[in-house]
Amino acid sequence: MKLEENKASRPAKPKRRYHWLAWPVLILLISTAYFIKPFIGGFVQAAPEKKRSDSYGAGIVAAIVAEPVKEGDVPVYLNGLGTVTGLRTVTVKSRVDGELVHIAFKEGGVVREGDQLAEIDPRPFQVQLMQAEGQLLRDEALLRNARIDLERYQTLLEQDSIAAQQVATQEATVEQYQGIVATDQALVANAKLQLSYAKISAPIAGRLGLRMVDQGNIVKASDANGIAVITQTQPIAVVFTVPEDQVPAVMKRLHSGKVLPVEAYDRSGKNKLAQGRLMAVDNRIDPATGTVKLKSQFNNEDESLFANQFVNIRMKIDTLRGVAIAPSAAIQNGNAGSFVYVVKDGQTVSTRPVKLGPVDGEQVAVLEGLQADEQVVVDGADKLREGARVKVIGRSGTVAGGALLFANESDQDRTVRGNAQ
Repeated sequence: MKLEENKASRPAKPKRRYHWLAWPVLILLISTAYFIKPFIGGFVQAAPEKKRSDSYGAGIVAAIVAEPVKEGDVPVYLNGLGTVTGLRTVTVKSRVDGELVHIAFKEGGVVREGDQLAEIDPRPFQVQLMQAEGQLLRDEALLRNARIDLERYQTLLEQDSIAAQQVATQEATVEQYQGIVATDQALVANAKLQLSYAKISAPIAGRLGLRMVDQGNIVKASDANGIAVITQTQPIAVVFTVPEDQVPAVMKRLHSGKVLPVEAYDRSGKNKLAQGRLMAVDNRIDPATGTVKLKSQFNNEDESLFANQFVNIRMKIDTLRGVAIAPSAAIQNGNAGSFVYVVKDGQTVSTRPVKLGPVDGEQVAVLEGLQADEQVVVDGADKLREGARVKVIGRSGTVAGGALLFANESDQDRTVRGNAQ
């Protein structure tokens, strides 16, 4: 009884409260479950995904466009950058000094050789001509008188009436006057020449540029600019360059006596401007660029080429006979080089390495790797691999190049493909 009374008399111990720790633990568990749920789902679904991928690859048939390889002739061209230059360019200058009193040409007009372009005041040169002609007349009269005296002295000498020394002196006088007259004749010819220079004529046929001096100005023979510039544009020349490695092929064809046709295209290289031929090859290689200058000539009847115009040049130097020709779109490039996809039996494709030749527009010569009539893929090759199954469609087909067709699918494959899409 006493023991029970002691227990009853002891104060009761307070109960420990740990419920405040339950909330942080609960929050931690919820957060952990939220973050690891995707990983758990991924592991759970890994096996079905693999099965879907295998089933998806097995049912793919790529829709492609194919074209046959042809056999034919392919021209070999050399390409270069050129500048149009006049076949001849002349700066028209005055040969004498004087006032420009007349302009007889139209700026930008076409002139013929010998057409009058301008005129210098001719009066000073006319005066000089008159002076030279007057002096010539005087000296010719003196010469005639000296000859008459010589004839008389020779008659007297035959009669032994005068000394031979006097006759010899008179002969020298006649020769002296002959020299003076010859000099006067040269002065007259020079004065006429200077007078003719007062009229400025076109030294060549061609197209005139803009006028460089106006009427009323004093022009001199030493002026650098001149009066106008004439450029011969029909025919016209184009100077272009080719790499030095291609020079032997050009020289071989040139020395054979064959004409090398040259085509000029605009800056974009799409529009053909003129057709001409190679005229000359420079005698040295530019060490700075490793190129050689070539000169070609064009008739330029429609005046499509202008001096200093930039053009693209294509020069035909050879023709490959009876080679395989494939569309340029069929050529693929990889680490091992160029290759194509060849269609076999219209159901599968295989890769074929090829050795390419010159390109002609949208076609390329295949020197090795293809035969005529083989089908090569020209559209849809981006999804192909060695041995891939394909379905050949036309370019006008309803399925675009590179689209996927599915054949011989099971219901399960179709369901998997639908889920994947």
